[in-house]
Amino acid sequence: MFFCFDIGFLEIKWVDIFDILLVGILIYNFYKLVRGTVALRVFIGFLSLYFLYLIVQATEMELLSSILGQFMGVGVIAAVVLFQDELRRFLLLIGKAPAFNSEFWNSLFGKDTANIIWNIDAIVDSTKEMARTSTGALIVISRFDDMEKYAQTGDIIDCKISKRIISSIFFKNSPLHDGAAIFYKGRIMAARCRLPLSTNEQIPASLGMRHRAAIGMSEGTSTLILIVSEETGQISIVKNGDITKNLSPQQTRQMLNEYLSAEEKEIDAVPLPN
Repeated sequence: MFFCFDIGFLEIKWVDIFDILLVGILIYNFYKLVRGTVALRVFIGFLSLYFLYLIVQATEMELLSSILGQFMGVGVIAAVVLFQDELRRFLLLIGKAPAFNSEFWNSLFGKDTANIIWNIDAIVDSTKEMARTSTGALIVISRFDDMEKYAQTGDIIDCKISKRIISSIFFKNSPLHDGAAIFYKGRIMAARCRLPLSTNEQIPASLGMRHRAAIGMSEGTSTLILIVSEETGQISIVKNGDITKNLSPQQTRQMLNEYLSAEEKEIDAVPLPN
């Protein structure tokens, strides 16, 4: 076995350095996930107790070591209970990667997705009109993620994308306007759908429930969410937890084209505090 170097009585191996780096990366990413939430304080407290336990063990303080050892013995179960929402989000972040999605491989090899046509003109034109009249709208556009679970919370439509249908859905007196419309595989899949709200406490109070729902959806999926504010008429796009506000129709079209063609380029996206 080859050693990297020695520090006193410690023999540091290359695998030890690699091990420490991996643990550091995991802790950092989990910290990013819980930053700005109540879970951060619990996480810091949990780490503090663990480091105290290591110090107590090293100094051979038997009584305190025994007490903390009992706590650490159920530490994994306690962590799962305390961080169940954060662990679910962490696993969702891993699972939503395109590499784990069958739609990604189908598109990569030109299968199934070859004949999918997105009517971007209809989306942009209807969004522009709704922004002009300050008509609130929430549209989820999915290229890879299966939307069946979210579509079942609303009313299934399954029709072609058109400006008239989009305008009809979000017309203020329409029974379908309250909630999100889901666009999947180039079609309007459902309307009046409920989206998961973000638990990020650092979301500005100026952003309403539409924006919070859009951010929550983007945290667990690889979808792009289009928002028209009912208060200001501004167009916003949310993706991967980042929001891009006050978009022009040209910028909206550009971001839609880039998302649907998988050529990602950011347009002044504002990352929200996590």
